Amino acid sequence: MSATPDPVPLLEIRGLGKSFGSIRVLHEVDLLLRAGEIHALLGENGAGKSTLIKCVTGVHGRDAGTVRLGGRDIAPRTTEEALAAGLATVYQEVNLLPNLSVAQNLYLGRQPTRFGIVQGAAMRRRGAELLRGFGLDIDLSRPLGSYSVAVQHVCAIARAVDAQARVLILDEPTASLDSHEVEVLLGVMRQLAGRGLAILFVTHFLDQVYAVCDRITVLRNGRLVGERACAALPRMELVRMMLGRDLEETVSGRAVAEGATRERIGRFRGLGRRGAVAPFDLDLHRGEVVGLAGLLGSGRTETVRLVFGADKPDAGRAEIDDRPVRLHSPRDGLRHRLGYCPEERKTEGIVAELTVRENIVLALQARRGLLRPIPRREQDEIARRFIRLLDIRPADPERPIGLLSGGNQQKALLARWLATEPRILILDEPTRGIDVGAHAEIIRLIRELCADGLALLVVSSELDEIVTYADRVVVLRDRVQVASLEGEAISVSSILHAIAEGDGAASADAGAAA
Repeated sequence: MSATPDPVPLLEIRGLGKSFGSIRVLHEVDLLLRAGEIHALLGENGAGKSTLIKCVTGVHGRDAGTVRLGGRDIAPRTTEEALAAGLATVYQEVNLLPNLSVAQNLYLGRQPTRFGIVQGAAMRRRGAELLRGFGLDIDLSRPLGSYSVAVQHVCAIARAVDAQARVLILDEPTASLDSHEVEVLLGVMRQLAGRGLAILFVTHFLDQVYAVCDRITVLRNGRLVGERACAALPRMELVRMMLGRDLEETVSGRAVAEGATRERIGRFRGLGRRGAVAPFDLDLHRGEVVGLAGLLGSGRTETVRLVFGADKPDAGRAEIDDRPVRLHSPRDGLRHRLGYCPEERKTEGIVAELTVRENIVLALQARRGLLRPIPRREQDEIARRFIRLLDIRPADPERPIGLLSGGNQQKALLARWLATEPRILILDEPTRGIDVGAHAEIIRLIRELCADGLALLVVSSELDEIVTYADRVVVLRDRVQVASLEGEAISVSSILHAIAEGDGAASADAGAAA
């Protein structure tokens, strides 16, 4: 933990409100940040964390509220004005120039000069002295991009501190770091807090929050849920604040009869990717729905991308039908009859300018290759069949898919992968952002697909929903698989306990790993 903070707020945000058109995204949010403390700002996707940061640092104008720094009202209109006032932000994607040297990045816009000429040697000497204070001894003449992301983050922080920043906002700085790099960055944060800086730490990793933070502020749906001292806030209560639900005892009704076995299709052992998700074991069986649960940033999407082949693993092995296979690209996934509906359907799923027909046959055509085009008559037949089967509306295969509702776009994505006759189908947040009617339809389809013998791997933030259709739920926390629940052990309560407490909540399922 950091040194005992000054009780007088250094940064004081009161009643901050922001709307985009008719949509209210922040509702009179308060936040107090004291010198010498590390303060966590937490919340799930859409909670308003990024909007709050952008309103405070001049990226967006605010509609209501006040921001005071050191007792003075501030209203920066740009990030440069915010930095001049003493407020600096370091994002997950380091906002520096990787092609320039480390020294040039440290002093960009404020290079030491003499008679109008940049003093490169002096800049490197000053930079080396500055970075030694952060435990870095590196060659400042090398391009910044030649160093690890962790080093780049430390350089960005050092630049802000050298520019006399009094408040440092770190937005997901550890998201792409490995465990050693995380420890380095957390050590830098402790050091800065000890010097009297105020640090606002935005993250999804609860272990890191409890390792370094003094206080926690939680947002949900653009509203302030509460502010609590970290030492006085049990993890279970924190998860409840973030998700906005009390414990429920609804259990899965899909328990497999005792002694029943299923045909195993996929077997994954020690699969992992540095900076994305720790090595994990996973089995997928015919007719089984495996749910992946966890907070945003827990490693759910990273897990399914490795299983499908969208990302290349740097550890582990995969088997389909007990035969070793290579899953290093989406083409590999297609070849072995895996399908994947991504979470970001508009940017990674649909091709908005193409028709419903063209979107539906896209994966099937990719598997066949460019030299074997699907005849137009066959395309029309496939599109009509799945439009009818999934009740895609309007039932016009030549309509641009970008003009359809979110729920119908999602059904068209499902149709794309069903047309390839997959054996394993991966659905990442299949019901997010769709209306109630389409939501119920997608859940019905999941159940029917399972009954037809597909192996389904489903990522969902809707715990009530995942409990109703999952045979097994794998829980992730901080990019590590911490529990596997089966049958009657699946409940919202048990999932929440696993998210909050990790290994102590439930043991990994030995049967699933066999």
